[in-house]
Amino acid sequence: MSYDDLKITAQNLRKNILTMIHEANSGHPGGSLSAVEIVTYLYYREMNISDPKDEGRDRFVLSKGHAAPVLYSVLMEKGFISKDMIGSLRQVNSKLQGHPDMKKVPGVEASTGSLGQGLSIANGMALGFKLDVRNNRVFALLGDGEIQEGMIWEAAMLASHYHLDNLTAVLDHNGLQIDGNNSDVMGIEPIDKKFEAFGWHVMKADGHDFESLEKAFEERKSVKGKPAIIIAETTKGKGCSFMEGKSSWHGKAPNAEEFCTAMDEIGGGING
Repeated sequence: MSYDDLKITAQNLRKNILTMIHEANSGHPGGSLSAVEIVTYLYYREMNISDPKDEGRDRFVLSKGHAAPVLYSVLMEKGFISKDMIGSLRQVNSKLQGHPDMKKVPGVEASTGSLGQGLSIANGMALGFKLDVRNNRVFALLGDGEIQEGMIWEAAMLASHYHLDNLTAVLDHNGLQIDGNNSDVMGIEPIDKKFEAFGWHVMKADGHDFESLEKAFEERKSVKGKPAIIIAETTKGKGCSFMEGKSSWHGKAPNAEEFCTAMDEIGGGING
């Protein structure tokens, strides 16, 4: 898929995300929108995944499980789940709950939402593939707020100890969390030096630029014997001017007027 095609797909993901959250009048737009290009690149350029039941597929773990709309959106675009489900987010008895459920949604590899746990789950997958001498790779998407969790650093230590070079973490580094700026809540810098100290290979990328993401993922392929993390610089609420860079949009649904404005800004309007 070309860069232009990736941009169109990312645009569709943003429309899906906003539609889901608006119709549910509930959800997490900020961190879903910031991760769109990362997830688009993974599913359309990087990961080997054409069938969610193929044992040879790569695995994706959405550690920041509250960003479920971005995962549901790409699963819809890939045809793993029906777009008819788009209005069922967070509804009673719906498969598309506020946090992903691997027992209900094809393509969801791990039930996540309790922050800090996803990297440990990804570790288990990656170590299992190593022990079975399989070529499957594992990718985990982390959020800024959750790397304040001690469990993340226990998982980072384990991944290095077992030389999990089939594991790649991506940090959606938008600088914000539910309570405000990371630096105000609990400082997380210097992220690169911390992961390096734990034995990881660290790369940086513009999380909204496909060429930059490609460069990082290609560099990762040359690194052997250790886990790697891509620190992807992003903007919370990317694509919607009134959401961008505002922690208040961590977990709030747009009203009708805001929804129309956002869809117009993304391109094509509601019916486009």
